[in-house]
Formats: sequence, structure tokens, C-alpha cells
Amino acid sequence: MNLPLLRPKVSDLVFQLYGRPMHPELFEILAMRKVRHEDYELTVWITRTGHVITFENADVVLSEVTAAAEEPLPEKRRLLGYRLRGEHYGQCTCAHGIHYQMGFQVEVLTPELFLSVHEEIVRDGSKRGMLHNFPSHSRLSLTPLGFITVEARPGCLFLSSFHTFPSEDTVVKTQSLIEKK
Repeated sequence: MNLPLLRPKVSDLVFQLYGRPMHPELFEILAMRKVRHEDYELTVWITRTGHVITFENADVVLSEVTAAAEEPLPEKRRLLGYRLRGEHYGQCTCAHGIHYQMGFQVEVLTPELFLSVHEEIVRDGSKRGMLHNFPSHSRLSLTPLGFITVEARPGCLFLSSFHTFPSEDTVVKTQSLIEKK
């Protein structure tokens, strides 16, 4: 019997950055994409609780994780860690000239505005990026979405994610910048 894929409450989520790769067995990976470039590799997973994005070049590995706080994530080489509440910004200078900046916002919307934002994410996700619609358990209810885009420019990567939580009329947005200085 398949149990429904339920997202945890937004208040139970954390945002973390690691200086190491993450093991896939720690997560329920629902969608995956790998991007190879001449000087780096990017692995993107949409998970039940958010995402894991791993940047790797010859010198540095960074893994950005949004997950449930009770998930058994490693403590070793955790560079940043925050509860997903409100709005927050952080940064980290890594070895070999790699600089990481991040920001997240947790937005609780009115039901009407949430529906509008949800539909806009679906439209945008059909044109670009990686969009995952969670399985529907009812014909009449909205299903959660995970949407991630990656923009590469010389010397930097810009990552954006949107995760919807229809039962809470909440959208979690993250933005990250990885630069080689």
C-alpha cells in the first residue's frame, strides 16, 4: 500500500549548507537533474521536504539542503544552518575563491493570492527550470510544487527555488549565488 507523500509543516523545516556531498539515501528524491559544465557539476534533487542542490568543482563541494528538522542530517562540515522562518540572509567564503550567498523567505498568503502564485509557478515551470508536482490525493485540492531554476553566467551560478505548501497557503522561496572570485 502506498502512503501519501505528505510535506511536513513549514515551521518544521531547516535550511542548511554543507561543505560536502549528501548521500541520496538520506532523502526521498522525487525529481533529479544533473548539469555538467567545463569547470563544475551541479546536481539538483527535489525532495519531499524541499531540495538538495550540490555544486562541485575540482576544489570545493557545497550542498544546499532544505529539509525537515527531524531528518537525520549530518553535523560534520555544516557551514550554515537556519530554521525556515520569516526572511533570512547568510553567506560563506569557501576555499579557492568560492563565495556563497543565500536568502530565503517564508510567505504566508491569503488563499486567493496563494492560488494565483501557485498558478504562476506552474506556468513558469512549464517554460524553464525543473518543476515537480506532487501526486494528487484529491481532484479538488492543490498539490504541493517544487520548482528550481539555475542561471549560469561567467564566474557565477544563480539558483532559485519555490516550494508550495497548499494546506498552509505558504510559499518558501530560496535564492543562492555561488561565485568564483
